[in-house]
Amino acid sequence: MTRSSLSASLAALALACGGGSGSAPTDPGSIPFEPERPSPVGAGSTPTYTGSDPDVKAAQHTYATGLDLHRKLVMRTCSGSNGVCHNQKEYPDLHTAGTFLASIGAPCNVQSGNWNGVFDRCERLGDRFRFTEQAIKENEIGWFELIPGETPKLDPKGTRPDAGTPGLHLYVHDAVQVTQPRIFSTGTFVRTFINDAGEVQDLAFASYRTNWWVLEDGRHLFAEVGDYQRDTVEGLVASGIVQGDQNRNGVYGARTGTTVPLVNPGKPEESYLVARLRGSMNQTPIPGTRMPLANQPPSVQDMLALMCFIEGLDPKARQWSLESSIDYTKCSYSANPQALNLAGSGATWSKGVLPILQSNCGGCHGGANPQGGLNLLGSAHDVYQRLMKPSAQQPALALIQPGVPLQSYLWRKISGDGPITGARMPINPLNGNASLPADQLNSIQEWISFNALEN
Repeated sequence: MTRSSLSASLAALALACGGGSGSAPTDPGSIPFEPERPSPVGAGSTPTYTGSDPDVKAAQHTYATGLDLHRKLVMRTCSGSNGVCHNQKEYPDLHTAGTFLASIGAPCNVQSGNWNGVFDRCERLGDRFRFTEQAIKENEIGWFELIPGETPKLDPKGTRPDAGTPGLHLYVHDAVQVTQPRIFSTGTFVRTFINDAGEVQDLAFASYRTNWWVLEDGRHLFAEVGDYQRDTVEGLVASGIVQGDQNRNGVYGARTGTTVPLVNPGKPEESYLVARLRGSMNQTPIPGTRMPLANQPPSVQDMLALMCFIEGLDPKARQWSLESSIDYTKCSYSANPQALNLAGSGATWSKGVLPILQSNCGGCHGGANPQGGLNLLGSAHDVYQRLMKPSAQQPALALIQPGVPLQSYLWRKISGDGPITGARMPINPLNGNASLPADQLNSIQEWISFNALEN
C-alpha cells in the first residue's frame, strides 16, 4: 500500500469514528455538561445622603451596606454567641450573612415555643383532613393536641370523650356534619404543595384508622388511641402537621390575607422582625417579650438602618444582595428618625421608662412565673401600680419612691447606687455583666426625681 492510499484510509477511518476536521477526541468515560449556575446579584450603588440630620449621617457612616447591618447590628443584637439565641439555636438563625439573607421572605413563628406566642399574621394555611370512607369535604386543621395515655373505654350511649380525654384531638375550621357521634373510619391528612414543574398538587401524607368522634359543634374531632396505636399516632404528630390556627384563638391568620414574613421586601412596617423589636405591628401587640432579651434594644440609628435596608429591598426580585448600599436619601424614615426611638422620648412613664424596663427586663420579669414575683409586662397602668409596692427583697423600701431615687429599690438594683440583695440588674446571660446605658439610667433617675408620675 502506498503512503497516499494509507493516509486516505486513516482519514476515512477517522471520519467514520466521528473525528472530523477540527473535532477533539472524545473521552468515552465523560459526560458533556455545561452547568447553569445562577448569576450573583450585583452590588448596587446609591447616592450619598447630603442632608443635615445627624442620625441619618451617623447611620450611613456605620451601616453603609446590608453586610454592615448584619455584622454590626444583627450579630451583636441577636446572634452574638455560638449556640445561643439566634445563633444555631432559635429560629430564625441569623448568625451568618447567608442566614440573614435567607430571612427575607421567610415565614415567621416556625419555631414558636408556646402556641400562645404565635402572632395571627404568622399563621400559614393549615393542612387538611378528611374521612376517607365518608362523603365529607376536606377541612382545614386549626390545631391539634395529643394527650398522653390510652383512651379509656367510650360509648355513644354512655361515656363520651371531652377536651381532656387521652387521645388525638383535632380542631378544624368547618363543622363536620354526621348522623352518629362516633364513626370507624380512616382519617387522611392532605397537604398542598408546588412540584418542580410549578404545578399545584395535593399529597395525602398520613392516615390513621380508628374510632373517630365528632364533638361539640362539629369542629372538634377526637381519635381513640390504644397502646398498640401509640407509635403510629406519635409518628403522625412528628410528621409536622401545619396548623392554620396555631395560637388557638379562633382566627385562621392565612385566611385573612395578611400573612407577613420575617422580612417583607419594601415593607418594614409589615416585617415580623421589626415587630418583635417594637413589640407591635400597626398598633397590634405581638405575643411574647420584645426582643432582644439579652442585649440592649436598637438605637435610633440602628433602627433607621434596618428600616431603610428593608424599604430598599425590591419586592419583585427573587434574589437580593447584602453588598448593596443602603439608600438613606430615598428612605422615607430619614425624614424623622426620632420616630423610631424604641425607648420613647423624655423622662415619662409610658413612653420613656416603661419601654426601657420591658425591653431590658421583661424576659425574666414577665409571664406566668416572673422572677422574684415582679412582672414588668402588661399594661402601663398595671406595671406602674406594681412598682409602687414594697420590694420583695427589702420590704422596707418601695420599688419606686417618688421623688427619691436613692430610696427606690428598683433604682438601686439597676444603678448599683446603694445596698441591694443579690446581683445588680439587668443581668446579661451572655457575659454576666449588668448595666443599662447611661442615657437610659438618666431617664429613669430623672423620672423618679420628678415624682415618678404616671404620664
